[in-house]
Amino acid sequence: MRSPFKPARLSKTEMADLIKELVSGVVDSALKEILKKTRAAGTAAKRAKRRSRKAKSGGILADIVEAALRKPAKKQVSCRRTAASRSKLRRRSA
Repeated sequence: MRSPFKPARLSKTEMADLIKELVSGVVDSALKEILKKTRAAGTAAKRAKRRSRKAKSGGILADIVEAALRKPAKKQVSCRRTAASRSKLRRRSA
């Protein structure tokens, strides 16, 4: 009778088969996971649904109200360099 504490000895072919089975299982599950996440057709369908849903809701009146409530765009302000940084630039280019 074998001791429960000693692991059973496997031959080289059995060990190779065991490793092969383990690796193939991991690869298969990884491929399934990758293919599940990257569905090219699914994203296009979702985008189309989003567009149609957005077009349906609200109507013209809702668009006008939303535009009135939205904040106006801020004016871009040019940021002038300090005298010190302009002088450094002059020194670098000369």
